[in-house]
Amino acid sequence: MSMICILDYGSGNVRSVYNRVSQIADCKVSNEKNDIVNSQHLIIPGVGSFGASMKQISNKFPLDVLFSEIAKGKPVLGICVGMQVLSEKGLEFYEEQGLGLVSGVVRKINSEELVLPHVGWNNLINIRECPLTLGITEEDDFYFVHSYRIDRISPEFIVSEAEYGEVFPAIIRRNNLYGVQFHPEKSQEAGFKILRNFVNIK
Repeated sequence: MSMICILDYGSGNVRSVYNRVSQIADCKVSNEKNDIVNSQHLIIPGVGSFGASMKQISNKFPLDVLFSEIAKGKPVLGICVGMQVLSEKGLEFYEEQGLGLVSGVVRKINSEELVLPHVGWNNLINIRECPLTLGITEEDDFYFVHSYRIDRISPEFIVSEAEYGEVFPAIIRRNNLYGVQFHPEKSQEAGFKILRNFVNIK
């Protein structure tokens, strides 16, 4: 069986996530029920807008199967927009309902004088101990590409933050649900640590 199932709704970073994760563990890109059920971990990649992503997710994911596996405690990692869609709703272009798995609303970053999108390398701040952050320090840099952030999320779900004009959640966790705003598959050794930590979650 495939240890890691990477869900595919047409996001542009699916292949790069697969290439990176396959260096750590057996993995497969699939939305098939059997692959989702038989996997040990699930990854939801993400590039693009919240609303377009949710429409594709609603069309291409067997959401009843996904929710059932999450309820059973299967570890799930959302990357970038894949993290944002775990929230209640997004306000990018228009209001769109999210998966509603964590509290929060996705809104545009208040970047002050800084240009958007936020593209480039940033360190994490206010890092809390979590299975995903083992070995991660504020000296590690991660690659971000985004203009929106999760807001109004319960503080208990915030594992670490980053700053670009304002401070925003960079890693979140609710029980077996994990999310990262940055792209670990593009973040060299620091990102590899994050992916390796996720794969090792039991």
